[in-house]
Amino acid sequence: MSTGSPPTPLEAGRLEELAELLSGRRVVALSGAGCSTESGIPDYRGPTSARRSRSPVRYQEFMARPEARRRYWARSFFGWPSFAGARPNAAHRALADLEAEGVVVGVITQNVDGLHQAAGTRSFVELHGSLSRVQCMGCRADLPRDGFQELLESSNPDYRAGPGPLAPDGDADVTPEESAFRVPDCDRCGGILKPDVVFFGESVPAETLERSWRLYETGDVLLVLGSSLEVFSGRRFVLRASKEAKPLAVVNAGPTRADPVARVKIDGRLGDVIPRLAGALRVGSRV
Repeated sequence: MSTGSPPTPLEAGRLEELAELLSGRRVVALSGAGCSTESGIPDYRGPTSARRSRSPVRYQEFMARPEARRRYWARSFFGWPSFAGARPNAAHRALADLEAEGVVVGVITQNVDGLHQAAGTRSFVELHGSLSRVQCMGCRADLPRDGFQELLESSNPDYRAGPGPLAPDGDADVTPEESAFRVPDCDRCGGILKPDVVFFGESVPAETLERSWRLYETGDVLLVLGSSLEVFSGRRFVLRASKEAKPLAVVNAGPTRADPVARVKIDGRLGDVIPRLAGALRVGSRV
């Protein structure tokens, strides 16, 4: 999502125009943080986002500095219970219905929260990975984030995690005594353990990008949902759609970098727009 004026009321004509554009076409959705804000997961750029006192963690710093890893995992330790408790909202559920009805052929998501698949979406690519997994940067062993939370708890008996104010990285806006926080290394090789997500300054894995392009190519139209497209990893799909003259539509609360080339742009909350879009396309929504 992007900063800007508050969302304007949804115009029926624009919704009909969007439904007409999508009708009879195979739709690939590209979703961003604005798809999950109504589930309680904050973003960095939305019109209602709180001003952040810190920048997102960067890959190079995380890998190079033990204190950066302690800071990240201490905050993640406190934020994980709230993040893991988030549930799909009306937009996620309606999008899954659109897939079940054959309108949407898949979702390329920039989100790392797993809410699309929790809502029932079957064909998806997690462009930036998932916070539900932790990976060793040495031997590439994987373990579930819930299991790693237990390791953090046993390694830090003086800390007690509980629901707290979430930050956009899925951690918490807290300031524990980070210098004393202990972060386990990989029990197989002693390597650095990192959430299985793409940090700022890190590239999307080639295999993930290849799967994303394969999914993109199955669609006749690209539907951008809840993303300002400030980050190139998502904007690349819009740039290709524009070059190929593939129809493009946008639903977002606030301006996006795709607005000048979009056939249809609706400024509004996804939890309002997507269920109504499903209805306009005569799809039975669970909302």
